Amino acid sequence: MRSTIVSNEQAPLTSIAVALLLTSGMACTVPDPAALPPGTPEPDRYLFEHGSALFEDENWDKAQTVFRRLVDVYPQSPYRFDAKLAIGDSLLGNGGLSSLIQAVNEFEEFLRFYPTHPRAAYAQFKIGITYSEGMLASDRDQTSTKMAIEAFDLFFELYPDSDLIDEARKWHRTARDRLSEADFRVGEFYFNGGWYPGAIQRMRAVLAEDPGYTARDAVYFVLGESLAIIGQGDEALPYFNQLVDDFEQSAYLEPARRRIAELESQEGKR
Repeated sequence: MRSTIVSNEQAPLTSIAVALLLTSGMACTVPDPAALPPGTPEPDRYLFEHGSALFEDENWDKAQTVFRRLVDVYPQSPYRFDAKLAIGDSLLGNGGLSSLIQAVNEFEEFLRFYPTHPRAAYAQFKIGITYSEGMLASDRDQTSTKMAIEAFDLFFELYPDSDLIDEARKWHRTARDRLSEADFRVGEFYFNGGWYPGAIQRMRAVLAEDPGYTARDAVYFVLGESLAIIGQGDEALPYFNQLVDDFEQSAYLEPARRRIAELESQEGKR
């Protein structure tokens, strides 16, 4: 067996290489954010407070790790309920499709395990929030938008007296507006393409399904214009009048007023 002889010149280089390997290995060691200091008297409380501090600093990944350790290791802790919800909130804060999916799972799991817990309303509310955060533009798939609406509808049904009801209504309206906007864009496409019967059908559907649509001034105008263009001025006039009555400010106000004058003038000549 041949022995390897290291010369005096090579020895320092070898020592440096070993030192670099050891140093790089130490640098790659990531401290466990959920590690407990020796002798911690109330480890579950420590983890909850530590996770909360990380959460406040928006250190979502570490906060999630700490809260999950609490839930897994101390299933009887009085902090486990809030920690379970905090896992979902940390994932929600992290953002991204994968994290949002996991966040919904955490909130839904909370409701399965603790359906009568005082914070069940919060979990249901956060399901709606999480789906809302995943909503896409009005010209793209609206599955997440529909899921958000369903989640808030269930929230309203189950928790009508919740302190979160007003905030939930705002989020719900945002989701409804996004869905109605998607339908409006289809009708607008028909209108711009000259297919007025299709535009009329779509606009009427928007008003029937979401009478509180925030941007319904545009719906009134396109619907009225479509009806006027195909010679149904009597049916068009009420929509222009509704636009003027409901909206003090709108890009469609002046065009609507001009249309009203034209249609009323035509009626007077009959």
